[in-house]
Amino acid sequence: MGRVYNFSAGPAVLPEEVLEEAAAEMLDYAGTGMSVMEMSHRSAAFADIIESAEADLRELLSVPDNYRVLFLQGGASQQFAAVPMNLMKNRVADYIVTGSWAKKAFKEAKLYGDARAIASSEDETFSYIPDCSDLPVSEDADYVYICENNTIYGTKFHTLPNTKGKDLVADVSSCFLSEPVDITKYGVMYGGAQKNIGPAGVVVSVIREDLITDDVLEGTPTMLKWKTQADANSLYNTPPAYGIYICGKVFKWIKRQGGLAAMQERNREKAALLYGFLDESALFRGTVRKEDRSLMNVPFVTGDADLDAEFVAEAKKAGLENLKGHRSVGGMRASIYNAMPKAGVEALVAFMKEFERTHA
Repeated sequence: MGRVYNFSAGPAVLPEEVLEEAAAEMLDYAGTGMSVMEMSHRSAAFADIIESAEADLRELLSVPDNYRVLFLQGGASQQFAAVPMNLMKNRVADYIVTGSWAKKAFKEAKLYGDARAIASSEDETFSYIPDCSDLPVSEDADYVYICENNTIYGTKFHTLPNTKGKDLVADVSSCFLSEPVDITKYGVMYGGAQKNIGPAGVVVSVIREDLITDDVLEGTPTMLKWKTQADANSLYNTPPAYGIYICGKVFKWIKRQGGLAAMQERNREKAALLYGFLDESALFRGTVRKEDRSLMNVPFVTGDADLDAEFVAEAKKAGLENLKGHRSVGGMRASIYNAMPKAGVEALVAFMKEFERTHA
């Protein structure tokens, strides 16, 4: 069997060019006679890999000089604890709860202080983004927290919340590098790599320098202090070296595609194809309020659980993989990250049309 169209929410599809480059370098990276998996993270060859990756990411995101880029471990979920440990000076933080991951981060923050949910969309199964233009932001809040794109529920903050001067912390795992952003609007932006930029095992954090201090909660582990990682340039201990190498290749691939503006245009085009069909379909329907739809994760249902299961099984036979929705939602979900080609979305829509014709 050849390559399939992989609609997995993560670990997710990677650019074929990147996989081919990595395959060609598997046994001998750049004349070193060894794989990146085998080389010391203190070697000159790896220093070049991690430094190039950071430089390319800074270029893509136009990261200002007063922000640090850290390549960390533990996935985005470990940052659920690291964020309050490093930032909760007043022991108060405000959370906007728009899905499972924001809910988990909120629950974690409660272990360290007075975490408050100042807005939520749980009342309608997280199918929309609440109005965040005038929220009851706590006067003594250390930060306001969001999960910017909700992988499971398929919603996206298209307008960032009004934090009333408080630092914004955003988990951007499933929309990272999918569109241009203004980093200066964030105090902290972090994302797990396995959705849009690389293999599982790396989390990339972009943190404003004044937020990286020794003034952290008592008992914060050395490894979870951002200052530990920043002072060591992400090399305090052995980093997820091979994952960083692949991320670096993806950053170069995005640059070759024309950067984040070009990625956004491609992503909008792919999403319009799929949402356009869903809006006209007699059998399938999207589950998210139109103005809050994600460009990356598209959940949809037929309304019949048995028919949904049949669709997923038939799609798999047709080479359209990982379309089953998250267990908390059911139905289907197509994740159409940067590396999903337009042809993949076209193949999915064609299959959905044929399935509708035979099952409507």
